[in-house]
Amino acid sequence: MGSFAFIVHPIELMDVARKFPVAKYLPKKLVEYVLRHVAPFKLSEITGVRSEYGSASGWFISCPLTPGMMLSMPEEKVMNKIIDAAKLAQDLGAKIVGLGAFTAVVGDAGITVSRNVDIAVTTGNSYTVATAIEGTLKAAQLMGKDMDSAEVLVLGATGSIGRVLALILAHRGHRLTLTARNVTRLERVARQITKETGMVPRITDDVKQAVRRADVIFCVSSAIDVLIEPEDLKPGALVCDVARPRNVSVEVKRKRKDVLVIEGGIVKVPGEVEFNFDFGFPKGHSYACMAETMILALEERYENWSLGRSLTVAQVSGIARLAKKHGFEVAGLRSFERPVTQEEIAMVNRNALLNDTNS
Repeated sequence: MGSFAFIVHPIELMDVARKFPVAKYLPKKLVEYVLRHVAPFKLSEITGVRSEYGSASGWFISCPLTPGMMLSMPEEKVMNKIIDAAKLAQDLGAKIVGLGAFTAVVGDAGITVSRNVDIAVTTGNSYTVATAIEGTLKAAQLMGKDMDSAEVLVLGATGSIGRVLALILAHRGHRLTLTARNVTRLERVARQITKETGMVPRITDDVKQAVRRADVIFCVSSAIDVLIEPEDLKPGALVCDVARPRNVSVEVKRKRKDVLVIEGGIVKVPGEVEFNFDFGFPKGHSYACMAETMILALEERYENWSLGRSLTVAQVSGIARLAKKHGFEVAGLRSFERPVTQEEIAMVNRNALLNDTNS
């Protein structure tokens, strides 16, 4: 039987109340103080992950820091807490540990963690890329959107996920725009894409302008602040928001009935899986980054997979093949933690046509 662990952390302070309800009634500064001084702990046990080729069990480990805290605290202290969480996974018996959300972003994206433990480490980013593309292509098909003529934007293109995602999209021949805060790094990514694919992507550090022009947007920025507001999107836009915290404001759902925002990287896990912790998904569903750790455990392939900021197309295609082998599959489309129905997609299309005509 394979064994794994996955490190999670609260995205917002209100998430702490899911495990400790008393946190709802405490001052913010007090909660943050406690989180800074609490050691990582076992959040829950995961059972029932099973494919026709094997089974696996594991644990959720909590690294009790929010993204804002990770960015404001000294990096060494943050890294030590993440390493402690990985060591706890090792002590519990996990043979591979996944780094979730911001624990995969800070520092060197898992390399330092891997050097301080005796088990394999992955960020899950490879399968996140694979499922984000698959889910977005499915949504585009349902919307009747022609991806060959669409203006496709990768927001956060200089990160480990954004760069390889842009490479794969370029290999598929899509018309690409890349945006991020650092133009020098954008130019470097663009040169790599042109060298490997022959495609010449447009680059810009003007996020708002790029978003307003795009038909399809992949949001993979590690920014902790919202980057896309309701007024930024063109009618009929399709947005895949992989980022956690979200890059897209929740106000988009309320104010824009003519665009579709989907959550990338949501996967149906094979078997009768029990996570024993509610992170807002239907039973048996997980983020793709979590699923990558489970896939490698089922395969008993205990090796560092998605580490650092130089993911490869081969890593993405490789984990996608293993996922298919073990029966993992992209779940039905979801938007702001709720399922997307065909009726909603039809409504978006009608409203987009009406608003585009009136603009």
